[in-house]
Amino acid sequence: MIAIYLSGTGNTKHCVEKLVSAIDPDAEMIPLERADATEKLKEAREVLLAYPTQFSNCPYAVREFIKKNQALWAGKQVFCMTTMGAFSGDGAGCSARLLKKYGAKVLGGLQVRMPDAVCDNKMLKKSLEDNKKLVREADAKLERVAREIKEQGRYPQEGLSIASHFAGLFGQRLWFYGKTTGYSKKLKIGDACVGCGLCVQNCPMHNLTMKDGKVVAGGRCTMCYRCISHCPKQAITLLGKQVYEQCRFEKYAE
Repeated sequence: MIAIYLSGTGNTKHCVEKLVSAIDPDAEMIPLERADATEKLKEAREVLLAYPTQFSNCPYAVREFIKKNQALWAGKQVFCMTTMGAFSGDGAGCSARLLKKYGAKVLGGLQVRMPDAVCDNKMLKKSLEDNKKLVREADAKLERVAREIKEQGRYPQEGLSIASHFAGLFGQRLWFYGKTTGYSKKLKIGDACVGCGLCVQNCPMHNLTMKDGKVVAGGRCTMCYRCISHCPKQAITLLGKQVYEQCRFEKYAE
C-alpha cells in the first residue's frame, strides 16, 4: 500500500499517518504535490487517496491529479478517505466515482471529522478543548477502522451510497459549486505582508511568488489554507476578510 494525500493545515496528514502506520508500518506516505507522486502511483497496487472535503466536494487539485493520471488507475485498489470540519455528505464518493470511471476498484470510503481548517470565518470556530476532543474521537475511529481492515479485511463504505450522494449534492455542492469547479483566484494578500516568503515555501500548488519583496498570488489556489495558517502576520485571507484563528493541526495534538 501507498498513501497519496493532500493536506493543508495537517489534519489529513495526521489521519493518513495514524491509519496507515496501524495497517502497514512499511507503507509509503506521499504528499500529492511531491514530484514523484505519479511515479509512486505507477508502482502501487493498493492506494489510500486522502484529502480534505471542501463544500461536500473533492478538492480540484485532487480531481486534477486523478484525471491527469487516468491511465494508471485501471486495476488498482483504492481506499478513499476524507477529513471534514462538520459535514461531508459524499466527500469520499466524489473521488470514488471518478476513480471507478478510470477502472479502479474502490475498496471503501472513510470520512473523519477533524477541527475545521477555515481560518477566516468566525462562525466555524470552536474552543480549543472541543477541537482536542474531535482529534481524540478521530484517533479512536482510525484505530478501529485499521483493526477492521487488518484483521477482517473489512473497509468502511462511508460517503459511497446513493443517500450520501444526494446529501452532499443538495446539502452543499449545488450551492457552492462555483467555489470547487477549478482553482480559486480569490486569495488576498494584505498590507501586513512583510515578504518573509513562508507562504511561498508552504504552498502545495506553487501558487505564490515573491515580487519586489511582496507575495503575489496566482490563480492556482486549492483552498487548503496552508498559507493562511502559517503567515506570521495574518496577512492572507480567502473566504473572509480577517483571520480569526490559525488552525494548524499541532495546536490540537496532545
